[in-house]
Amino acid sequence: MTVETPQHLYCDTPPTILRNREEKFRVAKDNPFWLMIADYVFPKMLSSRFHSLMYKGSENLEKRDKSKAMLFYTNHNNWWDGIVGFNVARRIMKGRLRLMIEEMNRFPLFQYIGCFPINKKTPQDAVKALKYAATTLDAPDINFWLFPQGIIRPPHYRPEVFQTGLAYLIENAVKNYGGINICPVSVNYTFLRQDKPEVVIEFGKVTTFYNFKENRKDFCHKLEREFEIQCDNQQKQISSGNFEGYQYLFRKKLSWWRDIERRLKNIGMKDDNKQ
Repeated sequence: MTVETPQHLYCDTPPTILRNREEKFRVAKDNPFWLMIADYVFPKMLSSRFHSLMYKGSENLEKRDKSKAMLFYTNHNNWWDGIVGFNVARRIMKGRLRLMIEEMNRFPLFQYIGCFPINKKTPQDAVKALKYAATTLDAPDINFWLFPQGIIRPPHYRPEVFQTGLAYLIENAVKNYGGINICPVSVNYTFLRQDKPEVVIEFGKVTTFYNFKENRKDFCHKLEREFEIQCDNQQKQISSGNFEGYQYLFRKKLSWWRDIERRLKNIGMKDDNKQ
C-alpha cells in the first residue's frame, strides 16, 4: 500500500500529464437549471466550511468599462478557489463565470455553469483550450476566473510565476472584441477569531486594455511582481489585524455553543464589576 506523505502534497507536473487519460473537450454553457442548482449549492458549501467571506476593493470594480468582459487573475492554492470564483462571479459581479478546469471529465456537469477543460498532456491540447478561452470574452457580463500560475501552489508560494496565457487572452480580447478589463485578486484562507477559517479577498486595481502591443513574457513578469506586492500587503494587513475597508458577502451567526460561551463570559464580567 502506498502511503501519501507531506512531500507529495504539491507537484510541478500538471494532473492531466500525471494521469495520462483521454479528456473530452466540452464547451462552456449557461444552463438555467444547473445554474439554479449551483447558485444554491455553492454558497451553502462555502458557509458550511467557512465562518465568512469578506472582500474589499469593490470600488475598483466600479471603475471597469462595463461594456467589456472582466478577466480576474488570482492565486491558486486549494480546491476551494473555483467555488470562490463562482461566488464572486454570480453574487458580487452578478454575471456569468468562465473557468478552465484540469481533469474536468471528473466534473462534467460543470460545463453547464460556465466551465471548460484544459488538457496539458500536449502543447497542442493546451493551446486548443486557450484559443477557445479567448472566444468566451465576448460579453460584458462574462467574469473569467484565471489561475495564471497554471497549477496549485502552496499558500504564499514565492516567487509568483505566471504563464503567458494571461497575455494571450488580453491580446485576443483586444483584437476580437475591442478591449477587456483585468483585475488582480488576492485570496487568503485564514483563521481569525472563530472556530472555522474565513475567506479574505482583495480586488486590486482594474486596468482596461483597448490595445495591446506588449511582449507577452515581459508583460507577465511585470504582473507577477505587482501581484506579489498585493498578496504580501494583504497578508501583512491580516497579520496586523487590519480589516479596514472589508465588507461581508456572508458571515455565519455564532453556533449555539459559542453563544453559550459568550453569555458565560459576560456573566463572569458582570460579577467582577460588582466587586
